[in-house]
Amino acid sequence: MIACLRLFSALCLAALLAACASSPSSSLGELPRTPDASIEQLLDQAAAAKTPEQASLLRLSAADLANRQNNPGRAAQILTQVQIELLKPGQQVFAATLDAELAMGRNQPKAALTALSHPSLQRLSELSVEQQIRTHTVRARALEADGQILPAISERVFVGPLLQGNDLSANNDAIWKLVGALPPEQLQSNATDDLGGWLSLARSIKGAGTLEQQQAAIDTWKAQNPKHPAAIQLPATLAQLRALTSEPLTKIALLLPQEGPLAAVAKALREGFMAAHYQAQQAGQNPPAIQVFDSSRLTSMDEFYREAQAAGVQLVVGPLEKPLVKQLSTRPQLPITTLALNYSDAGPEGPQQLFQFGLSAEDEAREVARRAWADGKRSAVAMVPKGEWGDRVLDAFRQSWQAKGGTLIAAEHVDQPVALAQQVADLFQLRNSEGRAQRLQSTVGTQVAAQPTRRQDIDFMFLAATPQQAQQIKPTMVFQYAGDVPVYATSHLFTNSNDHAQYMDLNGVRFCETPWLLNANDPLRQQVVTQWPQASGSLGRLYAMGVDAYRLAPRLGQLKTMPESRIDGLSGSLSINPARRVERQLPWAEFVDGKIQRLPDTAQ
Repeated sequence: MIACLRLFSALCLAALLAACASSPSSSLGELPRTPDASIEQLLDQAAAAKTPEQASLLRLSAADLANRQNNPGRAAQILTQVQIELLKPGQQVFAATLDAELAMGRNQPKAALTALSHPSLQRLSELSVEQQIRTHTVRARALEADGQILPAISERVFVGPLLQGNDLSANNDAIWKLVGALPPEQLQSNATDDLGGWLSLARSIKGAGTLEQQQAAIDTWKAQNPKHPAAIQLPATLAQLRALTSEPLTKIALLLPQEGPLAAVAKALREGFMAAHYQAQQAGQNPPAIQVFDSSRLTSMDEFYREAQAAGVQLVVGPLEKPLVKQLSTRPQLPITTLALNYSDAGPEGPQQLFQFGLSAEDEAREVARRAWADGKRSAVAMVPKGEWGDRVLDAFRQSWQAKGGTLIAAEHVDQPVALAQQVADLFQLRNSEGRAQRLQSTVGTQVAAQPTRRQDIDFMFLAATPQQAQQIKPTMVFQYAGDVPVYATSHLFTNSNDHAQYMDLNGVRFCETPWLLNANDPLRQQVVTQWPQASGSLGRLYAMGVDAYRLAPRLGQLKTMPESRIDGLSGSLSINPARRVERQLPWAEFVDGKIQRLPDTAQ
C-alpha cells in the first residue's frame, strides 16, 4: 500500500513537472498550478531535477504553495533559491508577482514595486485573466502603500473590467476610498475615460455642502455617466449616502466668547466661520441663518439652550471654553445637537447630541505615528516639552505608535536649552560609544582615534516643540553625530514666516500642517487673507477651524452614521470617531534650504 502511495506521489510530481515544462511552442511558459504534492515533495523533486530550469520552476511552485498556506517566511526563503533568469517570461511574471506579494506582507511597498519592474511584466497582458488580476492588484496595493494614490487608482480602474461579482464591488469600493484621499488639485481633470469619471464624481460630491446636495450630485452624475462602472454599481459608501435622510438645517447658533482671555481666538474662529457662510451664499447654496451668542456673558447653559430653542436654532456651534465643554460632556443628553469647539478630558463619551472639534495636539501626534509607519519606520525616540502638554502629546504618540506595532525606545522632556546636548546624547547613547573607545584605549595602551557613534536601532525622532526649541534641537543632533536621523514633527515648529533664515537649521525635518498653511491657492483662504492678513500666519489655523466648523455643521449625522467618510477641510481631512470627536489627518511638508516643500500624501 505504501509503495502504491509513493508511486502515486511520484506520478503527481512528474505530472506537475511536465505541466510546468510543457508547451515548448509557447514563449511564455506554463505557470505553476496548485500542486497535489507537499512543499517538501516539491523541494525534493527540485533537488533531483535534471535541469536548472526544472528545479527553478518546482521551487517557484513550492514558494507559491508556502505563501498560500500562510507561511510567508518559508515562501520568501524558497523564492531566493529560484533562478528567475532561467524561467520563461510568463513564469518570470509569476515569480515577480509572488515576490511583490511577499514584500507587501512585510510592509515594504518599494521592494514590491521594484519586483514588479521586471522586464517580463511587459508581457502581462498575454497571460491568463487570473494572473493579470493578481499582478495588477498587488501593484495597486503597493502604489497605495507608497503614497502614489493616483497611480494606484489608475491600476484599479484598469483591472476593473477583468473583475466580476464581489471582486468587482470590492475594487469599486477601493477606488472610491482612494479617490476620496486625493487632494483637490489632483481631482481636476477633463478626461472622459473611466478614471476621469471617478474624478468628476468625487468633484461633484466634494463640492456639495449638505447631504441633500450630495445625494443630488450622485444622481446627476449617474444620469450623465450611465455606462460608467460606478454608475452601474455604486460603491457601498455612496449607496449608503444616497439612503440617508436628514432634516434640512435652517438655523445655527454660534456660541463664542466676545470678551476675556479667549476673545482673540474666538474672533478668528468667528471670522473663518462667517467667511465660509458668505462663500456658500455666493455659491447660491441657500445656507442656514446664523445667530451669534456671547458665551462670555452666559450665566447658565440651560438658559442659553432655552433661548436658542425659542429662536428656532437646530444646531449649536460652540462653546469654546473647556470648562463649558466639560460641563456639557457630563450631561445625559442635550436639548439641541451641539458641535463644541474644544475637547473635554478623556472619559465618558458624553451625550449623543454632543460632538467635539478642536486643533488637538494629540491628533498631530497620532498623525506622526500614522505617517512614520506608512513610511516604513518601526522604532522611534521622542522629544517633547516638559509639562502637562508635552506629557499628553507623548502619551498620544506612544499609544498610537505601539498600537501599530512600533517601538518607542526612549523619550526626553525638553526644559532648559543648556541641557539639550546631554539629552540628545542620552537619547542616542553617544556616551556609550565614547566609553567603549576609552576602554579600548586603556586595554591597548595607545591613543585610539574614535568618533562617537549613535545607536543604530533608531528609525526616526518624534518631535513636538516650539520654533525656538526646534531650531536648537536639530543643530544639536548634528553636533551630537545624530544628524542623519529623520525627524517627524508636529506643526508647532512652523509659523509660515517669510524669514527663510530661521528655517535653515530645520533642514530635512518633516512636519504635519493644516492645508490652510500649505495651500496658499485655496480661493476661500485667499479671500480671508486679503481681508485679515494675520490669517496667513499661525493664527490661520484658527480661521481654518472656523471654516471647517461651518462645513461640518450640516454633515455631522452623515459622519456619525458613516464613520469611514471624511470631509476635506482646511484644518485637515476630517472624520468622526465613535466618541463623536472630530479627528484630523494632515498633509505633510519638509524643510528644504529654508523653504517648505509639500510631500506626497500617503494612504489613510
